[in-house]
Amino acid sequence: MKLKIGHLYPELFNLYGDRGNVRCLEKRLQWRGIDAEIISLAVGERIDFTDLDIVCWGGCSDRESELAAKYLTGICRDFKAYVEDGGCVLAICAAYQLLGDYYETDRGKTEGLGILDIYTKWAPERLVGNIVLKSELVPMPVVGFENHSGRTFIGGYSPFGTVSSGHGNTENDDYEGLIYKNVIATYLHGPLLPKNPQICDLILKRALQRRYNTDIILETLPDEAEHKANHQIVIRFPT
Repeated sequence: MKLKIGHLYPELFNLYGDRGNVRCLEKRLQWRGIDAEIISLAVGERIDFTDLDIVCWGGCSDRESELAAKYLTGICRDFKAYVEDGGCVLAICAAYQLLGDYYETDRGKTEGLGILDIYTKWAPERLVGNIVLKSELVPMPVVGFENHSGRTFIGGYSPFGTVSSGHGNTENDDYEGLIYKNVIATYLHGPLLPKNPQICDLILKRALQRRYNTDIILETLPDEAEHKANHQIVIRFPT
């Protein structure tokens, strides 16, 4: 078996170690004897989404989001078709925002892909710090680090998780991120996946099942270090 993991616009979107999510997916496949091919999807090049199993898209500054926006129209139709067909996507922070309709700041409006019916508005106070979630996707708490000025309004979508400690999408609500089909969109940096191996394995399982059209049972890995890293955040920031 083999999975192809696309790293979208890595030259612009790699804030707070988000590249580590790609490495985590790759290593957890390799540790199970499953081949992984990492494909760097550079700004401006043609992308064949039909050949990808997972798309990882990281965070960046507002300025880099504005720079990337002009390239998004060229991938919008194919990227949306990939999402609607059940393609797996992990979108972090700015990538989360750009999956929506727009991100409005005091400098104007940056148009997004419009794949998700959401929008983001800038606020002067940044939401910064460690964050702990309870997610319906996995039994373990989900932990990470958030640092964003955007407030994202997700309408009727299911959230990635409810906030036990931290801020979340808008600060005024108790939810964070969103889930749509096989898309996980979130503000959690860290990188997210090394400290949340159950989320990583969920993405891998869904991607393998989509690729091979069969039920997949992943081999259990010795995740003592990963669980300890997760637990250290949870006990430092109790609910």
